[in-house]
Amino acid sequence: MNPTLAKAAHFALMANAATAALSTFSVFAAENETNFERIEVTGSRIIREGAMAPTPVTVITGDELLSTGVTNIGEALNQLPALGSTFSLANSGRFIGISGLNLLDLRSMGTDRTLVLVNGKRHVASSAGTASVDINTIPSVWVDKVEVITGGASAIYGADAVTGVVNFILKKDIEGLDVSATKGWADDNPHAKDRLSLSYGTHFDQERGNAAFAVEYSAQNQLEAFDRDQTLTSFTSFKNTHRPIGPDGKPIDSNHPSDPDKYYTPNSGPFVISNAGTFFLDGWKTFNADGSLRDVYSGPNVDGINCVDCDYLNINQFVELQPEFKRYNINFKSDYQFNDTINAYFEAKYVNSQSTNERQPALFFGKVSDPLKNNDIKIDNAFISPELIALMKANKDAKGNPAPLDTLNIHRFMTDLGQRIEDDTRETQRYVMGLEGLVFEDWDYDVYGIYGQTDLERVNKNNLVLANYQHALDSITVDGNAVCRDENARAAGCVALDIFGFGKPSQAAIDYVNTTSTGNSVIKQTVFGGSVTNSALFELPAGAVGFSTGVEYRKEESEIFEPTNAQGTFFNVLGEDKGAFDVKEFFVEMSLPLLTDLPMIRQLDIEFAVRFADYSTIGNATTWKTGLNWQVNDELRVRSTYSEAIRAPNISELYGATSQNFIKVNDSCKTQYLNDLNNPGVRKANCAALGIPADFNSDYDSLRIEGVGSGNRDLDPEESNSYTIGFAYQPSLIDGLSITTDYWDIAIDNAISSVSAQNIIDRCVDSTSGINNEYCALLIRNPTTHEISSIKLSSLNIAALEAAGIDFDVGYHFEALKGDFRTNLIATRLLKRKNYSFQDDPDDFEELAGTLGYAKWQANWSLNYAIEQWSANWRTRFIEGVSLYTDKELALNANPSSNLEYDDYFISDISIAYAFDSGVTLKLGVDNLFDRDLPYGTTGTSAGAAVYDNVGRFFHTTASFKF
Repeated sequence: MNPTLAKAAHFALMANAATAALSTFSVFAAENETNFERIEVTGSRIIREGAMAPTPVTVITGDELLSTGVTNIGEALNQLPALGSTFSLANSGRFIGISGLNLLDLRSMGTDRTLVLVNGKRHVASSAGTASVDINTIPSVWVDKVEVITGGASAIYGADAVTGVVNFILKKDIEGLDVSATKGWADDNPHAKDRLSLSYGTHFDQERGNAAFAVEYSAQNQLEAFDRDQTLTSFTSFKNTHRPIGPDGKPIDSNHPSDPDKYYTPNSGPFVISNAGTFFLDGWKTFNADGSLRDVYSGPNVDGINCVDCDYLNINQFVELQPEFKRYNINFKSDYQFNDTINAYFEAKYVNSQSTNERQPALFFGKVSDPLKNNDIKIDNAFISPELIALMKANKDAKGNPAPLDTLNIHRFMTDLGQRIEDDTRETQRYVMGLEGLVFEDWDYDVYGIYGQTDLERVNKNNLVLANYQHALDSITVDGNAVCRDENARAAGCVALDIFGFGKPSQAAIDYVNTTSTGNSVIKQTVFGGSVTNSALFELPAGAVGFSTGVEYRKEESEIFEPTNAQGTFFNVLGEDKGAFDVKEFFVEMSLPLLTDLPMIRQLDIEFAVRFADYSTIGNATTWKTGLNWQVNDELRVRSTYSEAIRAPNISELYGATSQNFIKVNDSCKTQYLNDLNNPGVRKANCAALGIPADFNSDYDSLRIEGVGSGNRDLDPEESNSYTIGFAYQPSLIDGLSITTDYWDIAIDNAISSVSAQNIIDRCVDSTSGINNEYCALLIRNPTTHEISSIKLSSLNIAALEAAGIDFDVGYHFEALKGDFRTNLIATRLLKRKNYSFQDDPDDFEELAGTLGYAKWQANWSLNYAIEQWSANWRTRFIEGVSLYTDKELALNANPSSNLEYDDYFISDISIAYAFDSGVTLKLGVDNLFDRDLPYGTTGTSAGAAVYDNVGRFFHTTASFKF
């Protein structure tokens, strides 16, 4: 293959180049070149001859993905401006059953809206009930390049591509031995990473066949917040007590940045919950480790915000910055050329990934309606001290009258019973078999079958059994021995539990109150498909017409099995989702040349694609796409696309069983929120109609409230409209310079979402038609305390999403200092990112652009220098400063906190390598070279904050051998 022309065509296909990949710096073919190669590109199934698809495509090579200290390619891809860090290893412990997952989120519009392909074909999902693919299942040693399509691509590849496609293209005709070993270690903490890979391939039968296998192992150890000085300190918000009091007895809000509602500050207490236990009895008191009593130390105050050396619980002791993770990846592939028209291929893989996530222990805080969830100590408890008994007997009420207590409620983190631990083990297998070749001289065909399966075993350890805990807590003394009060429980093995102090529970008691719960899930995918393509169906005056058509059948199955012993525990009560669907699809794509060899028009092509689908769940669906490709001259090419795409609801959204969750909300009927609206009369009247007194001001919603969620079998598909326009420019006056720019706009209607718990509360009490509305019906309140006890959530086609931005790419390849320089700058300017909770109310939206996770500017700049056998790389990532609140949130509350934003963020990586004549290459590198700190107050573990590095300066070295 002519390498110059190959690179020229490759550049022409790109809207962006992710880093300093070789293809970025190629040149357009000259007019007198005629030996064009046939190149297939992501975003089109038509094999072009020296042309390019009008769809913007970002390209990054496999070598570039592993140029830093990352040990899996998903972590590297999440650093690209176009992709969000929604599910990376740093934040994979946010929900149950996702530890260790690395899912791609194009344009930060949802992982279910990003379609992941391998060699242009579907891959089995990794998270039950969804279509999301764990990038840890991709063999990084075989990745040739990754192509990212902007905008809807459902017409080409089917549903789930409403925001775009990420296509992993694996190497072909692998020959020889390739061994690599990487070791990485952090500068100021014990975090470390390892990666080992071996690939071997060979030709056989006079090079008609090729067979190859690859084995890969990667791992990292756990990193806790307490392992780093930077994340050792926890932060909290304290009320601003400096404001003057108004005539109504409430603080006067100045709505000035220097006068926030709350000060966000490093914790220095006091807190009324601890690892040893805290209670209120003639003031706040706590226990020493040995169980003796002392007062909670809460002074002296400093500026009315916090105090020095006060008692407080550092929640960061339970924060995990990086999980323990291991991955084993085994791959085999083979192909055999029977003759000039038939080539058979086969692929097989097995991936085993293991991840451990540590969570907060069980905890008890305050009195609740469920007696199993109260931490009440009776006065005759076997372990209670005489000092505490005396305090309980001497208790007085608010008026000073004697009010002796026979029970005492203890606030406590049950840390000495063991933190909750989740071990997730995923096994993925995938098989691909097919025939490809040429028929009737001009028709390329590809017929294939795919089967994939993902099995998850989720083991939850130290799961507190609430009934057992209550029996063990309620102890008495019999014959001088501490025993459980309930004789039946005692006969069943109950062991008395001592919670006075810290570290007092016996191992026998811990074993009695805790259990291990094991849940499983299985995902299956079956695909049969085929396509035929003719790149020159017939000739028009402006050139050859390209045509492609094909069919595909796909079946998706998912089932979750929940442990029976998880009922009645501190663990969430989860439903057992089970569902399946199949879809039959037919697609057609055509490329038509319109004009050629005219002034200002060297070539003008138009492209059409349409896909018809028949789903067993939603019925018929049609998607289409059109594109315009205008080559102005040898230097400038303009392209544009418009597409209408769909995303069919996934299995969880349709068939999700009722599951328990816990949600952080504000009860709008509390006194402090009654006047939030411009016209607060409606809210006040509705709260009163619910029977809630005007002075209701419970602090129960400082904790999480139970939510009950489920799927919805009546869902419709999401609908997406996307538009792109851009250009690729390579001036002849500056050899090696390439510039591409693309504007993109994506809008999604009928977006599948559940009404947020806060929206349910607000729309219930802010309805002008009273409380007999659909939202109040989703709330359950305690008739005595008036507190919300449960919120019902379900999937609905109610929301809308919008995003728009501009992608930039500037690459320059030049020779200097006797070597080759390659430099590349890619950047994304996010113009809008709107969430409409209710698409029927276009005036009510949140503008996320410029907030955490949606920086308006993101950029990667890289510089590579190579001379003889030496090479050096430098890369800098930039994330513009972001607000921690949307404009809508600030409009409701101008000064919620003193911490309103994160500043601009730069992080740089460097590496140097030497290639020996023997085939051995050694590389040394440093990630986060300048040890850039995290933004103030974050641990880098939330969906948005995971884009910031929470490991610190990281050294890595790689030794590789190719033969």
